[in-house]
Amino acid sequence: MDVVHQWTGQKAAWLNEAFDMTQEEFAGRLGVSVRSVANWHASPNMIPQRETQRILDTAYERAGDAVRRRFIHLSRIAAGHIEAQALRVAIAVVRREGEVLLVCRQDGTDITWQFPAGIVKPGGSATKVAVRETLDETGVHCMVREHLGERLHPVTRALCSYFICDFVHGEAINGDASENAAVAWAPIRDLARYIPADRIFPPILDALEATV
Repeated sequence: MDVVHQWTGQKAAWLNEAFDMTQEEFAGRLGVSVRSVANWHASPNMIPQRETQRILDTAYERAGDAVRRRFIHLSRIAAGHIEAQALRVAIAVVRREGEVLLVCRQDGTDITWQFPAGIVKPGGSATKVAVRETLDETGVHCMVREHLGERLHPVTRALCSYFICDFVHGEAINGDASENAAVAWAPIRDLARYIPADRIFPPILDALEATV
């Protein structure tokens, strides 16, 4: 779907999600009311007025490739071309002087190391979730440096958004003992000792290797 011939409430809601913005942020970007955006989400079959159609056309035309890919992905899910995902997850890859922040999850007898992550609710911001969940889980303040892309996770089948983040301040602590067994700064060179290389999103490895 490279061209949208007519916008509906559903398609406008997809564009909102593809931009990874709250309804308030999306309304501000388009220059429309928050109520209009809320109506798109509530009434998928509605047809916005002609002027609004032009505003949505312009927003889509000026969107980056990542936004367009997410929009197309959402449209294909709705059309039944690919399996709908129950979860969308934001993942923070926080780096600090040759180290990367990891959390150790414990599920019964299974213990796995992974990057801090959190579920993105519909209409939520993956960027904000990545920063917030890192703080909640580890006590570390970070800021997003770059969005590395998205993929369907090979194990969980969740739609994952990956972000390279810079350490700002804070001591690494286990802020969620109910889910995590430990928190650690792992040497980037030894990352494969914690997470099998074939499970790591390749752009993560490229971004981390550039910092070593």
